[in-house]
Amino acid sequence: MNYSADIEKMPRHFLPTNFSVTNWEGLEPYFKNLDERKINSLADLEQWLKDASELEAVISEDACWRQIKMTCDTENKELEEAFNFFMMEIQPKIQPYSDKLNKKLVDCPFTKELDQPLYFTYLRNVKKNIELFREANIPLQAELGVMQQQFGVISGKMMVEVNGQEYTLQQAAKFLEDPDRNLREEVYRKINERRLQDKKELNDLFSSLLQKRHQVAINTGFENFRDYRFVELGRFDYSKEDCYKFHEAVKLHVMPLVNQIYETKKKKLGLDTLRPWDVEAEPSGIQPLRPFTNGEQLTEKTIACFDEMSAEPDGKSFFGDCLRKMRAMGHLDLESRKGKAPGGYNCPLAESGAPFIFMNAAGQLDDVTTMVHEGGHAIHSFLAHELALTGFKEYPTEIAEVASMSMELFSMNHWQVFFDNKEELTRAKEQQLERVITLFPWVATIDKFQHWLYENPTHTEEQRADQWLNILEEFTSPVIDVEGLEEYRRFGWQRQLHLFEVPFYYIEYGIAQLGAIGLWQQYQQNPEAALTNYITALKLGGTKTLPELFQAAGLQFDLSPAHISGLMQFVKKEADNLET
Repeated sequence: MNYSADIEKMPRHFLPTNFSVTNWEGLEPYFKNLDERKINSLADLEQWLKDASELEAVISEDACWRQIKMTCDTENKELEEAFNFFMMEIQPKIQPYSDKLNKKLVDCPFTKELDQPLYFTYLRNVKKNIELFREANIPLQAELGVMQQQFGVISGKMMVEVNGQEYTLQQAAKFLEDPDRNLREEVYRKINERRLQDKKELNDLFSSLLQKRHQVAINTGFENFRDYRFVELGRFDYSKEDCYKFHEAVKLHVMPLVNQIYETKKKKLGLDTLRPWDVEAEPSGIQPLRPFTNGEQLTEKTIACFDEMSAEPDGKSFFGDCLRKMRAMGHLDLESRKGKAPGGYNCPLAESGAPFIFMNAAGQLDDVTTMVHEGGHAIHSFLAHELALTGFKEYPTEIAEVASMSMELFSMNHWQVFFDNKEELTRAKEQQLERVITLFPWVATIDKFQHWLYENPTHTEEQRADQWLNILEEFTSPVIDVEGLEEYRRFGWQRQLHLFEVPFYYIEYGIAQLGAIGLWQQYQQNPEAALTNYITALKLGGTKTLPELFQAAGLQFDLSPAHISGLMQFVKKEADNLET
């Protein structure tokens, strides 16, 4: 695998090497240059595109660092103010210039002389951005950019006490694996009670976000934010009707497997009824899986896992080198702590190339899954970095999640670096395959809820809670006994970061899981061929359509119930084989 993670920061030709984004006055001359520059030939246009791309990369990376630093320390007011300054004072002034430059590109007579297959998706996005731009939305979008981050600020303060010690909610979740059922219930209730303390603040925040999002859609000529957002996200290759079919397919072909998983769990635990605090538990006498002790060890073991997956003659690999490079650059923040925003992400950095991984590890198997998941995103960032324009690197979110979710499955064959004995390794794989299946109902729940939220923007908070509970019931296994927990469940949607920060980004996980299972099928038959397909697709960045990117990976872009059913049966067969 002849690839190198030793990427260099993109050299600057348009902006000074020492230029940094501090205020609009410093940035505006570069936008004016691009706006006023004469384009008299195809060569002029290509240089203009390179300069615009360089400016875009510098601005993007600056904005990303402001967000990264703020999520790493939500209690630092200076970091929050730096992020807010960009969103309120710089970004709104960039948008009208971006629209002018987009129109200049589309109207340029030399644009038709560009390599049309290479530029097809790029120009399609430019035209889409022109279609969506409205001056009236600039202040609304600035406010939304700031408000959305308040979810992390509110959630970052949530702590609970267990056995006399204070934990973040992510850290406390490890007690839900404890053999002591009383302790599990106690911690489950403490976590949910703590969330309920902020239910009004989160409800108020979401109501404000929903109202502003709806107004953005109305200003742009759409009936609702859902229809606007589908266009904004570039969902050119599937529709809301496809999402509805996906929801039904999950009920038909996934829920029966989920029910089997929970029946088996109930039997293993020797319980008459399976309660929510039992779902992650192990039978008495079996200790929960603890694959690492701290962030440093998680990094080391993941690098070893990646090296083994695609080892070169020196025992190292491109995959492992990506993480080594990020570690050397200080681009990893892995452990949970007070004041840190919840969740996990890989943030591509358009100019320097090596992305940043953020997560909240607490020593569980889920953290291994998150780390290899974000590692897959990171590999995608490295592979796409060599593309000529920043816009070429803006790949569809669905293929981005194929990159990450495939790595969860590829890596399983090399998880012995995390587990000392075969029994633990088998348990880890079983849990991962269960997670592959049980993810789908949650994806369907969150996606279906979002369709309702934005189709009914004038709903009350009471209606919101009722509708959430109705949809949740559709995708909750009847094997799990939830009696007496309605108040916790009514506000369960508030724990999902995406609803607040990246609306309508969730069906991607379902689509991508289908792609990841397909790549894993390939990997089980021929690992080298599967990894070649994986890399071939990721290197294309966003230069092809979503179905073409799936095709490059040797996959079908297919959301039909029949396709979903076939993939589910494959996962079930693999899980059954673990037990024999």
